[in-house]
Amino acid sequence: MAPLSVISLSLCFLLPLLSPAISTNSEGNALHALRWRLSDPTNVLQSWDPTLVNPCTWFHVTCDSNNHVIRLDLGNSNISGTLGPELAQLQHLQELYKNDISGEIPKELGNLKNLVGLDLYGNRFEGEIPKSFSGLKSLRFLRLNNNNLTGSIPRELTALSNLKVFDVSNNDLCGTIPVDGPFGMFSMPSYANNMRLNGPELKGLVPYNFGC
Repeated sequence: MAPLSVISLSLCFLLPLLSPAISTNSEGNALHALRWRLSDPTNVLQSWDPTLVNPCTWFHVTCDSNNHVIRLDLGNSNISGTLGPELAQLQHLQELYKNDISGEIPKELGNLKNLVGLDLYGNRFEGEIPKSFSGLKSLRFLRLNNNNLTGSIPRELTALSNLKVFDVSNNDLCGTIPVDGPFGMFSMPSYANNMRLNGPELKGLVPYNFGC
């Protein structure tokens, strides 16, 4: 099995006034676009040079033997900003980890077919859980807890047969909890502290249940 990958992000206040020439490597272009979205007050992305043929020599970036990005490790780097659709270019990325990111979760993340772990907990994401996540057929871990997500849990996610861990606690989700597919095995603490989420075993885990 290929090594697992990690993403963590940061926006650079020390970026040059004029953007340098962009690499012809699509993954390098995607990371360069991501860099412009993020705030990096400690300048951890200073080695990200888009003029290089690929990003495999950049600090905090790990590639496989074919020079595909499989891991971005910038966690706990005082990061802020938003994620964008350019992440869909990282087709070999296997895991996406916690950052201090805001805005909506890009639906384009549903195109990352090799993703096995999506850990976006402890951020400031808002909006709904993308239905496009139903395309992540390799996904085993989905942790979206401790954000500001709203709306219902998409029923399309019940098709994720490999999903082993699911946590959406401490959001503002509503509606009913799916029971089909892998959702039959997830424990109720996975849904705790969503005041408008309905489920027969949520008593004591949410103050009151409202409809969506």
